[in-house]
Amino acid sequence: MSLLEIHQRQLERQRHAMNLVGPGALAFHYEDCRAALSWLSPWGTWADLGSGAGFPGIVLADLFPQLEVHLIESRRKRCVFLEQVLLEAQLPLQRVRVRCERVEDLEAQGFDGVVARAFAPPIGVLEAAARLLRPGGIAVLFLQGDGLIPESPRFVQLHIERYSVGGNQRKAVGLQLPNGREGSSENGQ
Repeated sequence: MSLLEIHQRQLERQRHAMNLVGPGALAFHYEDCRAALSWLSPWGTWADLGSGAGFPGIVLADLFPQLEVHLIESRRKRCVFLEQVLLEAQLPLQRVRVRCERVEDLEAQGFDGVVARAFAPPIGVLEAAARLLRPGGIAVLFLQGDGLIPESPRFVQLHIERYSVGGNQRKAVGLQLPNGREGSSENGQ
């Protein structure tokens, strides 16, 4: 079974008992994450801030198996859920890991990218991302279709991915923390 199949099966079993996702079809969450992340060509180590039930971090790890993904979640019962999914999927520990910590308590990490979906208001995500990303790192925000793109003097807008899921207009915004080096490549390669 694939990582996403295991994740979906575990979510269907435990979603209500553990209050993992709201009512409605689980397919919406997977489609939303896939559509929002489809434009990326990521490398290195990424973090899902406030991973919750694993969206979008589990989908990110499935779409881009070359990544190391950290699922950062402060609530213990959700960490246990994520650990169960990863244990059943039998992924190498260095590939996807659960970190049961508050994002606010993390020290600078040097992540190549961060994703966040329903973690905090966009400007709060960018404040956390600025501290956790390496220079040149990318933050991907999930927004409602009419959601304003936050402005931050620390980030440069890289990409806007507009899409529709279940009749809802959505967008993912990629912002890059400048690396401070003229002429250097975007991905450090």
